Amino acid sequence: MNISKQTIIAIYILLFYFTPFLQVNAQDLTTLKYTVEDADDWNNLFLRNSGWFGGDGIFTLPLGGKETYSSANRKTLFIFSDTMVGQIKDNKLEQGSKMTHNSAAILDGNLPDPRKLNFFYEPSSEGAESLFIPKTPNTKQGDYYWLGDGFVNTELSNSIFIFGYRVRTTSQATFGFAEVGNTMIKIANKAPLNLNDYTQKDTPFFLSEADGEMGSFGAGIYVNTKAGGAGNPDGYIYIYGTQGKTKKLLVARVLPKQFEEFSKWNFWDGQQWQSDIKRCAAVTDQVSNELSLSQLPDGRFILVFQEAGMGKHVAIRLAKTPVGPFGPIIRIWDTSSALELKTFFSYNAKAHPSLSKKGELLISYNVNSFDFFKDIVHHPHLYRPRFIRLKLP
Repeated sequence: MNISKQTIIAIYILLFYFTPFLQVNAQDLTTLKYTVEDADDWNNLFLRNSGWFGGDGIFTLPLGGKETYSSANRKTLFIFSDTMVGQIKDNKLEQGSKMTHNSAAILDGNLPDPRKLNFFYEPSSEGAESLFIPKTPNTKQGDYYWLGDGFVNTELSNSIFIFGYRVRTTSQATFGFAEVGNTMIKIANKAPLNLNDYTQKDTPFFLSEADGEMGSFGAGIYVNTKAGGAGNPDGYIYIYGTQGKTKKLLVARVLPKQFEEFSKWNFWDGQQWQSDIKRCAAVTDQVSNELSLSQLPDGRFILVFQEAGMGKHVAIRLAKTPVGPFGPIIRIWDTSSALELKTFFSYNAKAHPSLSKKGELLISYNVNSFDFFKDIVHHPHLYRPRFIRLKLP
């Protein structure tokens, strides 16, 4: 193939003028070109009138191990914290419904097809029980689990690891509950998948008020490995935690093979990785108790969260690395349209890369009420997750 001298010169001119702009954009932590819209297909997937009809949490774990959109992910595990089970008729909640503390669902594939979505919770004479129940040495009677993020560890026999926050009812906390410990739940990832067959153990990844401010790890996980589909992977699993009233973001990391060896974990102190969790430094703040970190096509990292924990803004921060530095808050969505009553609030936004097609990022957020058991009778669909699509040019 013959290429003219003029064509070669033109190519060099284009590279000379536009390559610097591409490099600058990849380092820009203040702006992102995007559009955003409701993801009605995913919203409707959880609009249900029988059995499972609401829950918060909603982390997604691609059982094929690819954290990006891939045909390898033939099944997706959804995990939820507090869950509502019952019947809705004529848009009103019927008697006999029950709240259980956690549940799960498995979707065949990564498309929002209600025919391929099956929910799991423990059936009982009262309707439902939690799927995962604390039974560790540190567990006290009455403790229950809310679930943090999880992933499939391809270097430990494809085992599924999920963080379990051990929660206790208390009269001291603002909302009548408090996290009292952090545990690790492990499920063997084999066919057929049995969610009832799991092990659990206490972890040292919980900071009490005696340590200064309460904090815990498991708010989000970034699998920075080749098997996980990361770009330019360094081979580590990054685990994010939140701490204190200002929702500071903490970061730990560990190699996949050493995930269960807690002494091998290291924590970012602002300058380097070290083994003392109490020296962990905040890399940013105003995040939410559940969040996500993903990588954009240009190499930047995008942190998705609910601004300040609870509020009407789904927000992002951009970063150069999984530990920052992080740019300023960029508000991408106002949740007001989902907040039908003054008592409603939204929280815990996060992205789901394994369900996101090329050029977009699927994001969920939760809706709840400060007067929950009163409002849910006449607004029984309030507690389902809501979805938006962040579209990138």
